[in-house]
Amino acid sequence: MKEDDRAMNMSYFSLSDALRAAFGPDAEIAGQKRVYGGDINDAWELRLSGGQRIFMKTNQIKNARFFETEQRGLEAMRSTGAIGVPDLLGTGIDRQRDFSFLLLDYIDSASKIRDYWEVFGRQLAQMHRADCMDFVRTHPPEEQPSAVEETRYGFMEDNYIGATVQKNTPKPRWTDFYRDCRLLPQIRMAERYFNPGLRRKLDRFLSHLDDYIREPGFPSLVHGDLWGGNVLCGGDGRAWLIDPAAYVGDFETDLAMTELFGRFPQAFYDAYHEVNPIDPGYRERKRLYQLYHLLNHLNLFGASYLGSVAAIVDAL
Repeated sequence: MKEDDRAMNMSYFSLSDALRAAFGPDAEIAGQKRVYGGDINDAWELRLSGGQRIFMKTNQIKNARFFETEQRGLEAMRSTGAIGVPDLLGTGIDRQRDFSFLLLDYIDSASKIRDYWEVFGRQLAQMHRADCMDFVRTHPPEEQPSAVEETRYGFMEDNYIGATVQKNTPKPRWTDFYRDCRLLPQIRMAERYFNPGLRRKLDRFLSHLDDYIREPGFPSLVHGDLWGGNVLCGGDGRAWLIDPAAYVGDFETDLAMTELFGRFPQAFYDAYHEVNPIDPGYRERKRLYQLYHLLNHLNLFGASYLGSVAAIVDAL
């Protein structure tokens, strides 16, 4: 069964149904407490009558698709077998409680193992090198493109980067995907912040994007929002990934995000490089991949991010 099909089969019409499907007909909530840390969803630790601990996210019913797409991103990363991802227990809508929900196995925390950052770097590199073509939406057999036009970048559906819809329309070229599905939607949403000079610079940059970024040697399944807050140290003392905005793209985008809000230790990058070599040109390209996230923060949180956006564009 494909990962997206399996995820669709884990959608339930109530929280009770989801818990009973995962833990048996007698599963009931014995206690719950609020977990803090996110700014989009409410989060809870549930304790069941059988002693199990569950992590639950909730949001308004109208936002149920947010959890459906997150589940498919988690399933995709988990399917690579390369790195820790929580067990998925289901998603759905509970009309009695008036919320949508996502259920995950609760990740206990522990002290980091001695070589935590080295192991994390190697595991992420292995995920980036894993076969990922099943996660790009394919054409019906009668509409298959030529080999030259084979779709390599995108995802099985659109998902979310934070609270913003993230387009994942499949494209054969990475440059086209990054321009059309990443930068352009964010730039259009942020029009009100740009003066004419900055807008002209953005237009010029977009029309010459091939001069700034490369076509990767191979496509990679990426987390899509890999800052420190979306990495947990699990009970095994190793890194576990949560809250993805997953798609198939250039692995450099994940590395660039790890450097946007405080860089990971150098041991992480050195170990990553041993498994998946980092091209020297990445040092210049990373700013262009950080631009996407800074534009998104501009759209979500306001003008305080405009200076950071303008600084990257001015430097081009």
